Amino acid sequence: MKTRSWGFLVGGLLVALLLAGVVSNFASAHPDGLDSSLREGCTFDADDNITGGSCPAQQEKEHEVGGPLADYGVAGVDNDFLSTGLSGVIGVLLTFAVAGGGFWLVRRRAAEAADAADRERTTAGAGS
Repeated sequence: MKTRSWGFLVGGLLVALLLAGVVSNFASAHPDGLDSSLREGCTFDADDNITGGSCPAQQEKEHEVGGPLADYGVAGVDNDFLSTGLSGVIGVLLTFAVAGGGFWLVRRRAAEAADAADRERTTAGAGS
């Protein structure tokens, strides 16, 4: 891979890590569109508990499958700022690793196919 390509990839990874690790802590605490639509029709108290009305959010349950990164945090880390940032960084690194591995596999197969085609063309041209 060219040096310029490596620089682009590393720069993109650093920006993604910065956004996930630091900026994600300053995201809005208000519900997003899905949460907001599920809460329509209910009334809430100051502690965000449902006090009346009828809405799909009343059937809300805890996560059935927990996991170490559930609820945008890392299980076992008590500091909310650190937990959210660490969760974002881990998510970026896992995504980068899976995507990079997938691209590496595809690139290898494409390169092998091209090499085989070149060898076949060379062999066919030499036999003429």
